[in-house]
Amino acid sequence: MKANVLFFDNKPAAKEPWTKEVWFYDFRTNIHFTLKKNPLKLEDLNDFIACYHAGSIHKRKENYDAESNPEGRWRKFSYEEIIERDKTSLDISWIKDKSLTDLDNLPDPDVLANDIIENLKSGIESFEEIMLAINGK
Repeated sequence: MKANVLFFDNKPAAKEPWTKEVWFYDFRTNIHFTLKKNPLKLEDLNDFIACYHAGSIHKRKENYDAESNPEGRWRKFSYEEIIERDKTSLDISWIKDKSLTDLDNLPDPDVLANDIIENLKSGIESFEEIMLAINGK
């Protein structure tokens, strides 16, 4: 599953929006994890952790630049940029997806099929665990 992760501070309702900018880390484009062959590991998050600056958000700096670093995964969007988007969508990506542009380097069909099977099996296992929990077993 590909998704953005967003963090929000809980603030009281206000006439003017509290949010001035939203930071995004693109951890989906050209990144591929599987549960069995290539599972996500803590070290895979090191760049995000370094960019995030949990204890000192004033130190955050974008590493994306259209000219000098178009593969930069960390950038911010202003409140105005976001509300101008269709349906104020937070589904934002800016890195060119290599799988869509380099069709000659797609994995072999059997690799793709095995990835699909692995993901389906994992999904079924997860749903079975949920059903067991719901049924109290």
